[in-house]
Amino acid sequence: MTTTIERLRGSGGAGGLTVRSRILATVLALTLLTLVVAGGTAWVLQRNRVDSRIDASLQRTVDEFTAFAKSAADPLTGQPYATAQDLIYAGMQREVPGPSEGMAGFVEGRLELELPTGLKINEDPELANHLEMMVTRPGRIASVTTSTSEYRYAIVKVTLTDVAQGALVVAFDRSAEMDEVDDTFRTYALVAAIALVVLAAVGWVLAGRLLSPLRHLRETAESITDTDLSRRIEVRGNDDLSELTRTVNAMLSRLEDAFTSQRELLDDAGHELRTPITVVRGHLELMDPNDPADAAATKELALSELDRMHRLADDLVLLAKSERPDFVQPARTSIGELTDNVLDQARALGERRWLIDARLEGEVLVDSQRITQALLQLAANAVKFSEPGSVIALGSTLRGGRLLLWVRDEGIGIAPDEQARIFERFGRASQSVGRDGAGLGLAIVAAIAAAHGGRVDVDSKVGAGSVFVLDLPARGAVVEQVTEEIEPVSG
Repeated sequence: MTTTIERLRGSGGAGGLTVRSRILATVLALTLLTLVVAGGTAWVLQRNRVDSRIDASLQRTVDEFTAFAKSAADPLTGQPYATAQDLIYAGMQREVPGPSEGMAGFVEGRLELELPTGLKINEDPELANHLEMMVTRPGRIASVTTSTSEYRYAIVKVTLTDVAQGALVVAFDRSAEMDEVDDTFRTYALVAAIALVVLAAVGWVLAGRLLSPLRHLRETAESITDTDLSRRIEVRGNDDLSELTRTVNAMLSRLEDAFTSQRELLDDAGHELRTPITVVRGHLELMDPNDPADAAATKELALSELDRMHRLADDLVLLAKSERPDFVQPARTSIGELTDNVLDQARALGERRWLIDARLEGEVLVDSQRITQALLQLAANAVKFSEPGSVIALGSTLRGGRLLLWVRDEGIGIAPDEQARIFERFGRASQSVGRDGAGLGLAIVAAIAAAHGGRVDVDSKVGAGSVFVLDLPARGAVVEQVTEEIEPVSG
């Protein structure tokens, strides 16, 4: 028991984590994973959104300048611009770049024009050199990384004759644009870390409160000994741990009942076995080995007592087996045939008027051997406590979804205050004192009934007789007909 609780606590081995620590670690790990996945996904999406915004802005500027170049006229002459430099300059004057955006004009492959605000392309020689090489190529949107930063740019070639004379370059400092996103998610990471610390503290306290029944469970288990099973765990709340507490309390009650029953069984068995042992020992000590008659009588008595001890041992073994799940093996059984077979076997028990009160013609799922054993035990008791020539009747019927099997006699009966005790192990009625038997027969009958999910009842009146009824669930019943039924013995 204590080992089980220690496993629940998880504090068995060196380096092992308690359940409280494992719960907290699992919650924190899942929370961290959720924060990382959610934050990482949002970070990637935001960066992609910035890239999309940069590309859209570049494309828009390219489209606007292209449209301007097709219809633009020099305000001084009213004619189209004569040089690429003038056209590029006029186009640049129409734009207001953002802090991370820059525009520049290249003429004959050289940087000649640049807006005074926004990104300064000539401040990064690597970028300027790269663009001087790229402006002679077909216009496109591309990226370049220098030792200073990462840039995204677009090139619009300006051609006034058959030879390319210049190009307009629009560039974004992509790293600067991404810094805002990165700053936001650095703040997110800091807040997430603080949240994890707070969650760890709150989770540690809550886990301790939720697992407090386990601590009480362990303490109770440690206090239980083989002589004291009376302690129980206080039930608090109505959650899963409370249900566990109730289950353990129920288990402790069953263990206490089992240990109590075991002690009583051992005490009673020891008492029952001491009697024949004492009898045999006394006669052997007093036997005259030189007297054949005395030796024969002592031998006969010793064998009789040994037979009694053997029957007692067999009954105890049978009662022990009744606790096993395979004690009964139900199968579809014809109850009418079973009733007839029991009656045929019971006739050899004594000279009585053997009758059948009622017979169920149908099939029910029962263990026919165990039911036969129980009915024969009841029949043997009926013979033991009745006079020769009196009536002993058997019966079977179906009532309210229950299978009833009974044995009725006209014997000495049982007093009302003793009717419950006779089904206990070694329990006997006062009328049975001095008669053969160890008091295990009716306990075996009760065990067989309980193994079928039923019970055994008695209706008895002193001096009038008794009716013992096996009341069992009629599982899988298929009924054809039922003959006349018994009227129970009235009190």
